[in-house]
Amino acid sequence: MTRPCTADAGAAETSAADTPRIRFDRNELAGAFGDLGTDLPLVVGIILAAKLDATGALVMFGLMQALTGLVYRMPMPVQPLKAMAAIVITGKVGGPVLHGAGLAIGAAMLVLSVSGFIDLLGRIIPKSVIRGIQFGLGLQLSLLALKDYVRSDGAGGLLLAAAAFVIAVVLIGNRKYPAALFIVLLGFAYALVFKLDVHAAMRGAGFGLPAFHVPQLDDVCAGFVLLALPQLPLSIGNSIFATRQVAADLFPSRPIALRRIGITYALMNLACPFLGGIPVCHGSGGMAGHYAFGARTGGSVIIEGAFYVLVGLFLGRGFESVASIFPLPVLGVILLFEGAALMLLIRDLAGDRSGFLIAVLTGLAAAGLPYGYLVGMAAGIMLDILLKRGIVRQRS
Repeated sequence: MTRPCTADAGAAETSAADTPRIRFDRNELAGAFGDLGTDLPLVVGIILAAKLDATGALVMFGLMQALTGLVYRMPMPVQPLKAMAAIVITGKVGGPVLHGAGLAIGAAMLVLSVSGFIDLLGRIIPKSVIRGIQFGLGLQLSLLALKDYVRSDGAGGLLLAAAAFVIAVVLIGNRKYPAALFIVLLGFAYALVFKLDVHAAMRGAGFGLPAFHVPQLDDVCAGFVLLALPQLPLSIGNSIFATRQVAADLFPSRPIALRRIGITYALMNLACPFLGGIPVCHGSGGMAGHYAFGARTGGSVIIEGAFYVLVGLFLGRGFESVASIFPLPVLGVILLFEGAALMLLIRDLAGDRSGFLIAVLTGLAAAGLPYGYLVGMAAGIMLDILLKRGIVRQRS
């Protein structure tokens, strides 16, 4: 994996810092697939488990991507809320409660951001804890890729994943021949030969628009308790703080305020439920994934968003059959490199023994414990305080 910020890349971003422009070149196109391994399986899983109208869910998800690219003018991702997704998929929570949860978490994040409490948390949480959250998320994504995605299609899938992995290793960081384009082309070729059911795809084709509806108060309350409360620690740690840190790492000349990230997070979730959209967030892993595969502007997330909008408008009615076409082993390789890019961010603490220890322990707790992001964040902050005050000492 190449370093996320080379001297040439840093100089390029610095020179364009005053008037950042959105590009739509082959690198932005390649970067658009950098978060596909996270987004697509979760979006599909939520739609099927909650029995959502695929048109509304996909169109709103894509629109949020495109608007975020226009607002931030960098590869600021939009992702499904992961803790909510896990609860919905495993517990079969219905669509009305899910939409109510979106409104609830949007309102909660708006209060945290507008009140300035999010900035207070930003002064309390040290960089080592944020790096730990990133490390834990990267570890989770990598393990998910290796355990569930890469092995999902048997021997043929393993060979496909191996080919995609070789392409990624050889071409990662190559601006002329972006790795993601060749990996995705390989996946589509495999799908066309082994998975495509033309008749099923044709039956699902047809134009449709999202339907407007208003979430009920009972669903908002139930969604807050069942889905929003478990999600908030992960959102604060990864969607807000870790995303701001990754943006600072990759685009140091273009700082983003915590409050701004919190407000766009909130506004997306306050808008999506009314047109059938799923709850969404920003994410440090998504930004690392977009960047690792070539993206440097908002063009990549606009391209990704356009993909979801078009699928929703024209294939929403037959989405279940369409979604099963693209091979999971290829998504697994993309997800593996996204996770690796996140974990490698911990290396800037290599010269800080205490900070590195806090980051590793925070990450392991986040990845391995129930409510791990909340537990890891709290434990990491406490350990940082104890070490700085000399109450706990490291052995030399």
